Amino acid sequence: MTTVVPTLKTSELVYPSADGEPVAETYDHLYAILTTLEVLKQYLADRRATVLANQYLYYAQGFSKLRVAPDVMVIFDVEPGGRDNYKIWEEGQVPKVIFEMTSPGTKSEDIINKKELYEGIEVQEYWLFDPRGEWISEQLRGYRLGEEGYELIRDNRSEVLQLRLEIEGKLIGFYREDNGEKLLIPDELASALQAERQRAEAERQRAEAERQRAEAESQRAEAERQRAEAESQRAEAESQRAEAESQRANELESLLASYRSQFGELSQDNS
Repeated sequence: MTTVVPTLKTSELVYPSADGEPVAETYDHLYAILTTLEVLKQYLADRRATVLANQYLYYAQGFSKLRVAPDVMVIFDVEPGGRDNYKIWEEGQVPKVIFEMTSPGTKSEDIINKKELYEGIEVQEYWLFDPRGEWISEQLRGYRLGEEGYELIRDNRSEVLQLRLEIEGKLIGFYREDNGEKLLIPDELASALQAERQRAEAERQRAEAERQRAEAESQRAEAERQRAEAESQRAEAESQRAEAESQRANELESLLASYRSQFGELSQDNS
């Protein structure tokens, strides 16, 4: 399926980057846009791709009024980073995936005009998300480009992004198909970081307590060694004293024997 986009050669044409309109109707819609933008930017950070939000997409060179501002769009095979606007003919790539955070006020534009446009320029996947469930009862509805145009996605899988999409309150939850891990939104990232810091601090404290226990055990062992050494020294001194006593007794015994041999038995009676 190929669509021919009109072109007009001009070097003076200005392509605006803003129209002064609000980014979203409500806080719920704005939060859904911003979280989807940040989650997908983090997911594709190591890819040659960019994720843009509420920026003009120009699809016809030379016609500055032929433009649309998707809530979130993902483009592959282009330089990463932001742009003031996106011109298909300059970048050479059509967005692969587009998300619109829809409401009753934008229903007609989203389901008719934008759907036809995105199908015509061959956006591979088009997702409509109704944060409040005001006109899409299931809140999330996706279309994938087929041979005959857009076909309803029935399993909430993005083949392009290789992600599974789930409704989580007023947000879209994104889960990797390769390992099942959820792509964390900023609030969840902050909570996970805090929990990781707490775990690291608890581990540091456990390691410090273990070090202190080991140090105390070493000190106790050293004290025990010193006590054993002192006991050994006392025993050695006692042994040496006993040996000295034995030697003195032997010497006295020898001296007494000498006296007896010379003077006979000595009497203790002086009368």
